[in-house]
Amino acid sequence: MNTLRFTASFDALICLNGSIPESDLFEHFAELPLIAADGAATALVANGIVPEFIVGDLDSIDAETLQRLEGLADVIVEPDQDMNDFEKTLRFAEGQLWKRLLIVGMHGGDLEHTLNNWSVMMRFGRTLSLTALDRGRYAVPLYASTAFPPVNDELISLIPQPHAHLTTEGLQWPLSNEALSLGGREGARNKAAADLVQITVHDGSLLFFCDARLPFAPEFD
Repeated sequence: MNTLRFTASFDALICLNGSIPESDLFEHFAELPLIAADGAATALVANGIVPEFIVGDLDSIDAETLQRLEGLADVIVEPDQDMNDFEKTLRFAEGQLWKRLLIVGMHGGDLEHTLNNWSVMMRFGRTLSLTALDRGRYAVPLYASTAFPPVNDELISLIPQPHAHLTTEGLQWPLSNEALSLGGREGARNKAAADLVQITVHDGSLLFFCDARLPFAPEFD
């Protein structure tokens, strides 16, 4: 069983067209390449933040923003309607050999847009190290058994994607080869009750939620 630790550095920051964090986060990661998914560039510029790259079909960004960013940001036009803008940014980052990616703006706006983003994250999380950040919490895709050293009484959620059979140790409410599924039973809002939490994935996959470890990215040892 590998141990999930937060000791690596992120390679790039992706901002999606949802609810984005305060500008101090972007200042904190000013050394990282900032990729804006289409319309996210408008919100960033409105807050005085200039992305290095804008990726998408440009249907959600206004002409004034594009004009203001002329010569400041590289615009990568990807018109393929079979991919959403999140997928386009991930493919672009992958092409740049950026593997450890911090993602903000995952939700906000239409609900189906948010759900689509989570689906894309689970799909690409098998080949990229993806971490979503929202309100001081990390979300990390898990596909295999994992141990995790929590902080005292840390809030931990295990959300099946879309189903998983799990056994856990070190949580306040443990699981014993139990089935979780969307639309059935989820593992939200559990608590760490030991120095090491062990999650055995018998089958399936899940999103693992824990407190953020900024500025560090997850890695397995």
